[in-house]
Amino acid sequence: MPLAVEEEISPELRLKLRELATAVAQHSYSPYSHFRVGAALLLTDGTIFTGCNVENASYRLTSCAEQAAIARAVSELGPRIRLRAVAVANLNDSASMPCGACRQTLSEFGDDDVLILYPAEHNEPAETTLGALLPHAFRGTFIEPK
Repeated sequence: MPLAVEEEISPELRLKLRELATAVAQHSYSPYSHFRVGAALLLTDGTIFTGCNVENASYRLTSCAEQAAIARAVSELGPRIRLRAVAVANLNDSASMPCGACRQTLSEFGDDDVLILYPAEHNEPAETTLGALLPHAFRGTFIEPK
């Protein structure tokens, strides 16, 4: 059943997103940093997509988990996807949240109220919003022709 944007994301769904992010991190290709990351995206229609980080010897070519999940969602559903929540997880038992590039990428497909679920210190579940992580995001509306 699709999830309306206005609906609260239940504790069970939050847990499911965290579990999916942790599970997909198992597939990470991270031979250089050994920092295995997974992401699970909840779209406004209730669809969930996952992705993991894929490193490259030329570090700049590394794909983050969040970006991999977005690419998968866009590939399957098209460019009009909208984010409702994003869970990130890593297998290193350390705190982490989306990097700056991922925050900007997430803002391309979501508003300030997108829920971000992430592991805090000692892998304690924590959450925030995309707007809190990236206030005053640079959005496509800034470059649209007038």
